[in-house]
Amino acid sequence: MTYLEQYAQYVGMLEAELERLLPETDAACPQEDAIPQHLCAAMRYSLMAGGKRVRPVLLLAACQMLGGDIEQAKTPAAALEMIHTYSLIHDDLPGMDDDDYRRGRPTNHKVYGVGHAILAGDGLLNYAYECLLGNALRFPRNMEGLVRAADAIANRAGVRGMIAGQSLDLLSEHMEPDAARLLYIHTHKTADLLTAPLLAAAYIAGADEAQRDALCRFGFCVGIAFQIDDDLLDVEGEAALLGKQTGMDAQRGKMTWPALVGVAAARERSARLWDEAEEALSIFGERAAFLHGFAAQMRTRKS
Repeated sequence: MTYLEQYAQYVGMLEAELERLLPETDAACPQEDAIPQHLCAAMRYSLMAGGKRVRPVLLLAACQMLGGDIEQAKTPAAALEMIHTYSLIHDDLPGMDDDDYRRGRPTNHKVYGVGHAILAGDGLLNYAYECLLGNALRFPRNMEGLVRAADAIANRAGVRGMIAGQSLDLLSEHMEPDAARLLYIHTHKTADLLTAPLLAAAYIAGADEAQRDALCRFGFCVGIAFQIDDDLLDVEGEAALLGKQTGMDAQRGKMTWPALVGVAAARERSARLWDEAEEALSIFGERAAFLHGFAAQMRTRKS
C-alpha cells in the first residue's frame, strides 16, 4: 500500500467514526438523547468540511505502528478532530482573527451567526471529552491507557497548551518580535496539538518511555516547522490554494517567524526542524515508514 493509499484509509476510518458519533438530527427540540438540529448542523458544518485531518491521522498511524488496537483509537482520533475544529471556529470569530473564509467557504459565524458559532465550538469541545471518557469505559481492559490518552489530549488542548498559546498570540499582536515569546506561542498554539495525537497513541498502545519521548520530539519538531511554513505561506502562498486570504498576519500585526528572522532564515529553520523530526523516528526503524512519508509530504505542502 502506498503512503497516499494508507493516508486515505485512515481518513476513511475517521470520517466513518465522525458520522457515527455526530449524525445529523432533524428535530429542533429532540425528544430522545440527541443534539438539537440547529446546533448539530452548526457543529457538522465545520467538522465535516474536510481538510487534511492531520491530527487524527497521526493518532491512528502511530497507534498502528506501535501495535495498538486501532479500534480503541478511532474515537480519540475523532475527538481530537472535534477539538481542532472548535479551535478553528473560535479562531475565525470577530473577537479573534475575524476571518470570512475557511477551507474555501464562509466561516461558521458567517453562516450561523456569532452566537451559534460560539455554541458550535463549545459543543464540539465538550462533546469531544464526552466521547473520550465514553471510549475509556467501552474498553475497560485498557482503561488506564485510554484515560492517559484523554489526559494527554486535554492537557495539550487546554490552559497550559493550545489555549495558552492562543492567549499569548492575541496579547502579542503589534509587539516587537521576540524569539522566546514566539517559540512559546507556537509550541502551544500549534505543536501541542500535533504532539497530543502521538502521545495519546503511545498510551493506547502501551508504548515505553523512550518511544513516548521520541514521538514527542517528532511532534514538537513537526509542529514548529509546520507553523513556520504556515507563516511563510501567508507571505508567499496563493489564496486560491490556501482557501483563505494571504497577507493577514502582517495586517493583524501577528508575531511570525519571517517577521522575526526574515524569509530566508525562516526557511532554513524549517528545513532543520523537518530533518530533526525524521531523526527522532530512528528508534522505530522501518515501522515508521508512514510517519517518514507524512513528514516528507508536510514539508513540501503548498496549502
